[in-house]
Amino acid sequence: MAVSAEAERTGNGGAQPAGDDGPAAALSYEQARDQLTEVVRRLEGGGLTLEQSLDLWERGERLAAVCEQWLEGARARLAAAMTARAPESADPDAPF
Repeated sequence: MAVSAEAERTGNGGAQPAGDDGPAAALSYEQARDQLTEVVRRLEGGGLTLEQSLDLWERGERLAAVCEQWLEGARARLAAAMTARAPESADPDAPF
């Protein structure tokens, strides 16, 4: 299976999030995960105003959605690859 240069550069194997939520959707899984980790660290650190905390929480929700989209795409690709490899033994209810 061919992998695009962008996929090789970002290390995501070509899976892409399903929707387009603006700038966050353009992030690779790893970028979104790392930014989400930073958001959580800042929220747990405290010392923020209520408005800052809400802004960060909303950003974290968007980043979590981007990560979930990437993971759903990866699951679908794995299921398709496994079905193509052994179609007679494929279980349509199996997660992979």
